[in-house]
Amino acid sequence: MNPISTTKTDNSALWESTPLSDWGLILVEGPDSEQFLQNQLTNSVQGLESAKGSQVAHGSAQVRLVGYCSPKGRLLASAWLLLQANTEGGEEIKRYWLLISRDIAASTAKRLSMYVLRSRLTVKDVSDSWEVESHLICDAKTPYQGNPDEISLQLPSVTVDGDIFERIISARPKQPDLNTHKQSKNLELWNDLEVLSGIPRIVMATQEQFVPQMINFESVAGIDFKKGCYPGQEIVARSQYRGAIKRRLHLARLLDHDLDTVAYAPGTEVFQSQDPNQPAGMVVLSAKNPFAPSRIDLQIEIKLEALENGDIHLGSIDGPVLKIDSLPYPLIEI
Repeated sequence: MNPISTTKTDNSALWESTPLSDWGLILVEGPDSEQFLQNQLTNSVQGLESAKGSQVAHGSAQVRLVGYCSPKGRLLASAWLLLQANTEGGEEIKRYWLLISRDIAASTAKRLSMYVLRSRLTVKDVSDSWEVESHLICDAKTPYQGNPDEISLQLPSVTVDGDIFERIISARPKQPDLNTHKQSKNLELWNDLEVLSGIPRIVMATQEQFVPQMINFESVAGIDFKKGCYPGQEIVARSQYRGAIKRRLHLARLLDHDLDTVAYAPGTEVFQSQDPNQPAGMVVLSAKNPFAPSRIDLQIEIKLEALENGDIHLGSIDGPVLKIDSLPYPLIEI
């Protein structure tokens, strides 16, 4: 990856927080919630451990990336899953929280609710009553201290130009006096780090566009191939074991363009110069780089053969040329 400048700010001294208006929250709770989610999601829910008290959930034992597929094996949603287990009246109560794109939270909760049937659980989109926040620190020396009324989880760190950025996402009941004066600066940094992490997030514009492996979901631990069935499982498994995936997520960047005239939102198509009549892929996530005003960082899903020759253009065959960058993790070969 081409290094970008990461001039030290107060992010290196303390955790910086900002509301995440593009993120929502789904709550699944009830005696049958674990088995229900186990039968719906691409990753295993069984064995997930609960963080204690105000502890930040971290590691694969407490945090899992999950996908929710259509019967055709296409991702309807992706989310970060954590468990909150408490004892109430002598009985253990398990609450599963899904941190998800806000624009698909309601539809995802509604679709999941359709399959509850006689199971003893409820599925609720609580995005309107809970505030999702990001917390960032560079070269962490001070651990993040959570609040008793919030849930929080640590996402994989992102290394940029030798600096390690730690990322935590949390949610708590909305408070009218929430401080938002640092939102713009920190939100730009959070969004760019999410793109550079190479971990995809499904939004409304990209629903049902990708079989999970097309956006490296198996390489970022979003699929458990040993778990039981879930919607689309046969197609996902077939893609894995028969080597049918010819498309992958890659990182890309756009430099030195008037960003106000360039369409680069998720769902924007990309084209290969030697095959101008059909799109070669699309944007999965994108963000302006806060350290380089003329740069956009992107995750793109693209045909592997399109990367072998020619240029990749954003938006149309006449659009600006993208520079393809390296992923921060190895791909699991299919």
